[in-house]
Amino acid sequence: MYKGIKTLMLLLFVTGCSFGDKTQNRNDSEKQVKLEAEETIASSVEVLATNLHIPWTITKKDGTFFISQREGKIIETNLETGLIKKEELSVTKDILHEGEGGLLGLVLAPDFESSGQAFAYYTYKEDLVTKNRVIALQQDGEKWTETKVLLEGIPGGRIHNGGRMRIGPDGMLYVTTGDSGNPDLSQDKKSLAGKILRMNLDGTIPNDNPFENSYVYSYGHRNPQGLAWDDEGILYSTEHGQSAHDEINLIKPGQNYGWPVIQGDEEEPGMEKPIYHTGENTWAPSGIGYHNGKLYIATLRDSKIRSFDILTKSVNILHENSGRMRDVYIEQSQLYTITNNRDGRGTPKKDDDKLLKIGL
Repeated sequence: MYKGIKTLMLLLFVTGCSFGDKTQNRNDSEKQVKLEAEETIASSVEVLATNLHIPWTITKKDGTFFISQREGKIIETNLETGLIKKEELSVTKDILHEGEGGLLGLVLAPDFESSGQAFAYYTYKEDLVTKNRVIALQQDGEKWTETKVLLEGIPGGRIHNGGRMRIGPDGMLYVTTGDSGNPDLSQDKKSLAGKILRMNLDGTIPNDNPFENSYVYSYGHRNPQGLAWDDEGILYSTEHGQSAHDEINLIKPGQNYGWPVIQGDEEEPGMEKPIYHTGENTWAPSGIGYHNGKLYIATLRDSKIRSFDILTKSVNILHENSGRMRDVYIEQSQLYTITNNRDGRGTPKKDDDKLLKIGL
């Protein structure tokens, strides 16, 4: 897609910009064998944009990407024209870019083309307490303005803010939240921390949520950062383990996913085990996407894009050697991803962070 003059224009533009883890049973060893049997799948990789600054979410409409950056900007990248714009946000409470917080989730409204509306999740501080909020945004030219608060007061911190947002097949907005560094909150159904939340697009609580008058869709999570549905409408989520034992969970409404009581293959009545975990290996999984029976997972510590076959539970490597990977967006047979090497935990290379296109 990017050849000739468009590639040259894009590279010239972005180069000058600043945006530029209880003892485990024998199943652990079985999973370790699976990990050692992974194969790297050859794929074509194309760099679409460079010099981004700690990008967090990829979303897209037609030929245009909208990428949130933790510092509080949205990058608009048009694949047809090569034009990249760094767009400001006007919000009623300042974005707190501290630790793992900042501008995180971003999702376009289903009618974005006509309405210009989107939804965002970001960290803020109020009365010296770190929190997170979900807001509606309106795009007007090169500026985004907060128009409504859907939900705020979500516990936050320097770590474990969650932050992934997706609109599900049911038209509802799903939001992941972390335990904010306080594990006990994950088991407290009255707290919004360590949960997957579900709401109407106007911020109200759906009548069919599993707990009456509650946004909580599932609980017992540590720091979930990925959401994706398969062709049957089944929801999956990725989650950071305490020390390795990162998880892939099949999410069911009203269920308890165990943190901090169990992890890995441990069992407890009334708690759900992951359909897969990484044993003693650490992935630090973030954004995920679904395509043809597989989940594609962006991993931070592991620094790869991995595929997970939902039926066989096999894992393979789709892409590596680009550093920390934050999010995945899949359209047809193309996977788009962003590096996160400028987040203070990576080793930035020339022109980091980058938007990449990978053939599936």
